Formats: sequence, C-alpha cells, structure tokens
Amino acid sequence: MAAPIPNASNVEASANYSSAGGKTTLVLLLVFAVFFLLAGVTNINDALVAKFKAMFQLSNFEANLVQFAFFMSYALFSIPSGMLLRKIGFIRGFILGFLIIALASLLFIPAANSGVYLNFLGALFLIGGGITLLQVAMNPLVTTLGPPETSHSRLTFAQMFNSLGAFLIVSFGARYILGEKSDVDPTSLSGSALEAFRISEATVITHVYIAVAVAMIAIAAFFFMFRKVMDKTETEAVKVEGTWSLFISDKRLQFGALCIFLYVGAEVTIGSNLVAYLGQERVMNLPDESAAALLGYYWGGALVGRFVGAFLLRIFKPGKVLMTFAGVAITLIAISSFSSGTLSGWTLTLVGLFNSIMFPTIFSLATEGMKSDKAAQASGILATAIVGGAILPACYGFVADITSLTAALLVPVTCYVVIASYGLYTERQRLKIA
Repeated sequence: MAAPIPNASNVEASANYSSAGGKTTLVLLLVFAVFFLLAGVTNINDALVAKFKAMFQLSNFEANLVQFAFFMSYALFSIPSGMLLRKIGFIRGFILGFLIIALASLLFIPAANSGVYLNFLGALFLIGGGITLLQVAMNPLVTTLGPPETSHSRLTFAQMFNSLGAFLIVSFGARYILGEKSDVDPTSLSGSALEAFRISEATVITHVYIAVAVAMIAIAAFFFMFRKVMDKTETEAVKVEGTWSLFISDKRLQFGALCIFLYVGAEVTIGSNLVAYLGQERVMNLPDESAAALLGYYWGGALVGRFVGAFLLRIFKPGKVLMTFAGVAITLIAISSFSSGTLSGWTLTLVGLFNSIMFPTIFSLATEGMKSDKAAQASGILATAIVGGAILPACYGFVADITSLTAALLVPVTCYVVIASYGLYTERQRLKIA
C-alpha cells in the first residue's frame, strides 16, 4: 500500500557533503528551484479548471476531472516510484522525472490541435506521474545535501520555496491563461467552427506548457552535469512488508491518513473552483482574469500562514493549533456562504491562510513517537493519501451540478470538521499519556 520511500544514510550524507563542497550547494539551490517550479505546475491546474470549463462547456464535475487526472497519479505511481528510485538512485530518478514532465507538457501541443478534452487530461495524468517521482525523491535528497544535523532547516526552507512558487506562478500564470478570453459564445457554435474556437483558445495553454517543458529539460541538463555530486548517495529501502498491518493496527495513523486525504481534497477543491465562485453575481461577479488575482492570494495565504504557523507551533500544542485553524476555515466558509459581495469573496480566499499548517501538522501528529522504520512506512501511507486531491474536487463538482457552487461548499466544510476533530483526538491522547 505504501511507497518504499528511500532514506539516506546520515554518515554517507556527511561524507558526500564534505567531499562535494560548493557543487553540493549549487545542486541544493537547484533543488529549491525545483520545489518552486513544481508547486507552480501543480497549482496552475486551478486555472485550467476554469479555462476548460468555458472551452468545452463542461459541467462542474467534468471540469474538476482536471484534478482527478492529475492527483490520481499519486495513488498509482507512488509505490512504483519508490521502487524505481531504489534501483536507479536519486539523480537518475530526478532526471527521469524532469523528462517525463517535459514530454507530457509537450503533449499539450497535439491535445490543443485536436481540441479534445480527454487528450488534455491524459497529458495532465502523465505530468502528475513525473511530479510524483520527483516528490518521492525530493525530501530524502535535500537531507543528503548538507550536514544531517541541519536537514530539518533545509526541508523547511525548501517548503518555503514551494509556497512561494505556488503564489507567484499561479498569480501570473493564471492571469495569462484566463486573460485571453474570446468574446465568442461557444454555445452558439457547432461543427468545424466550434473545433476552431477550441483550438484557438488552447493556444495560450500550449504556450505555458511549452515553457514548462523547456524549464524541465534545462533543469534535467543541470542535474546531469552535476550527477557525480550524488553518485555515492546510498538509500535504504523501506520495507513494504508490515505496512498494511501497521496501518490497520494504528488508529492514530488511520485517522491521520484520512485527514491528509481530506485536507488535500479540501484545499484543491477550493482552489480549483475559486474562479467560478468569485464570478457569481451573488459574490463579486468578477471576470476570470480578475478572479485569477484572488486565486494567487489564496495560495499566497499559505506562504504567510507557514511563517505564522511555525511561530504558533512553538508556543501551543500542535493538536490545538490544528483544531483552531480548521475551525477558522469552517467559520470563513460559513461567512462566505451566507454573505455576498466582497465579504463573500475574500472570506473564501482567506481559507488559504489557514490551510497553511495543516499538512505538516497532520503528518507529524500521525507519525509522532514512531521508530524510524515505522515512521518511514507511515510516511508512505500518508503520501498515498494525497489522492484526496483527485476525489474530493470531483465530489464538489457533482454536488455543485445538483445544487450550486455555494451549497457544495458543504464538501470542504465536512473535511475541516473531521480535521478539527483529529486535533481534538490527538490532544486527548496526549493528556491520557501524560
């Protein structure tokens, strides 16, 4: 069930670091750049949901299949990725991941020329597969590129680049994708005219993904040039045997995996549908390009929240912080649902701020007190739960088609209620132990 996540040996990491010198620093900077870029590539999907919905006259459910295609890769490729990395090593795994993303990005060209929605989903699925491979390798690689005693600070710094990439790339990329909107009403077109319209609308998307392909090929070339820096990095396989028994025997881990599933699902659901939500007359009646700016703020909130959350987690118990942040998210969604205008739009956008600490907090609470081998197995389980980003946006779209975009907010609200209860659950467990 869980991916065999490779762990680097601390001794070997120190040796590699000492011998590699400045080259290691350069590779580490490249890794930070990868965190930045991958966050942007992942979250630009939110703009694609809005773009494809208009291009193909899709229902809310059909439009959210963008996220289904992308995040389903985490469920299908996490285990094979872990196994592959053990065989070929970090550096070859990274290069392969970059090239998969580059190839998949170039598939947007024939997809655009065909004007067929399913072809775009296929390309996104392959991009998700490449990103999954990189994500499985990312954290252990950062651990190896420097002294083991400072690995946590490097991982934290890398996550900052992740949030920064999501904010900046979504802010500019979404505006670019959604800014070139045709005045033609696609519902009035048919046959060859409709096909020509879709091909024309897809041009701007193609430009974005050609740029992604070029960036990935360039980074792959850099990693190949400095491959010897990590040639001696050794990995230890996480035993797959016993992973299932660990999962079914540990209620805290089960609850944590469910919360990772729900958190990723809720975060992606709101981001994917924020443009459509803000475009409602009841809310802010914004055109897609203007709504894209608030989409950037939604992901920017996660960046700010990580700094605030890091401070709060030093003062308060993580379970209490998680419960509070989830409670505020519920409150903001409720205010957005029962209000209108600017208040309705901005309160939903601000949910991004309170999403910020949820993933690392849930992750740490679920693995707290575990030995290293068990923690690694648990990490694989929790990483697989990211597939919530595939399932819940589709659920939201289905409910929205039956009811409305506002009523369907009950889907992420339910997620945050469960997450808040996990915070309460872990705090009660802590008190029992004490």
